[in-house]
Amino acid sequence: MAKKPAPRKTKSGKPAVRKKAVKKKAPSASPEDLIGYYKDMLMMRRFEEKAGQMYGMGLIGGFCHLYIGQEAVVTGIQAALKDGDSIITSYRDHAHMLACDIDPKVILAELTGRETGISKGKGGSMHMFSVEHGFYGGHGIVAAQVPIGAGLAFAHKYRGNDNVSVTYFGDGAVNQGQVYESFNMARLWNLPVIFVIENNQYAMGTSLARASSEVELFRRGESFKIEGEAVDGMDVLAVREAAERAVAKCRAGEGPVLLEMKTYRYRGHSMSDPAKYRSKEEVSKMRAEFDPIDQVKKRLLDGKIMSEDELKAIDKEIKAVVSEAAEFAQTSAEPDPSELYTDVLVAE
Repeated sequence: MAKKPAPRKTKSGKPAVRKKAVKKKAPSASPEDLIGYYKDMLMMRRFEEKAGQMYGMGLIGGFCHLYIGQEAVVTGIQAALKDGDSIITSYRDHAHMLACDIDPKVILAELTGRETGISKGKGGSMHMFSVEHGFYGGHGIVAAQVPIGAGLAFAHKYRGNDNVSVTYFGDGAVNQGQVYESFNMARLWNLPVIFVIENNQYAMGTSLARASSEVELFRRGESFKIEGEAVDGMDVLAVREAAERAVAKCRAGEGPVLLEMKTYRYRGHSMSDPAKYRSKEEVSKMRAEFDPIDQVKKRLLDGKIMSEDELKAIDKEIKAVVSEAAEFAQTSAEPDPSELYTDVLVAE
């Protein structure tokens, strides 16, 4: 009879204890939460589709970056936040504003450059802002928002509250130097900041593997002793659970935290990008197998929480809200020329 192998020993000479494999529970949510996530993500999807349509009609000028496909990221993270927390992101910012409960009318009015827009028609797609809603802007310069996000976290800590700063940036921004300067200061001061990398795999048009020597982006904070986690960014429940863990750490003074959201955008980098750097088959596969809205829809149907007819009714209601916002934007006046001289900082 073959002898049993000797038990493996630790450095101290004691037998090593074999840990049992713990099966991770699938994330779950209440019926009310699922319905809420479905509505929020569908609003983002329909809003962005309308924005794309209006851009094609020449009603939106300049740059326009759509969030279609990535809706689970901002929806799941927002579910873990509270009033007083701050959010800052890049130029792909429309959905982040909707997640902050900003009226779609004023967002679409801003996209069309109208005086009723949230930035008085002077910001456009990439530069919207609302302190009232805890939204500190979309920012057009790649990675420029990251040190600002760390600064917002510093402000929370300085004021002695338990609020957190959620700082979004993409895989195209991770190689910028200011990102690592922000990591360093955030760890030195234990700032309550959650760095969220929205890894949609292609930056502007270059795949992650061709631009980054380390493609596991959640590891980017290791040299600064920042804990990182890779998350299925196409599953809103997985995002919410990861966000809740990160938020709890930050509120307890154990920040910063880095979350890599593995997601995917269906459209090009911007409206001017034909996205020829990837195949139609790849995009179709992602939409068919991993779409974040379809995943929640399946949960609602399989759990008999809602019927197909009820889901269609929700879609109809949301389309009506978006159409109303488009009408509001198109019928609003353009800014008076005198607005060129307001909200301008003059150094004397």
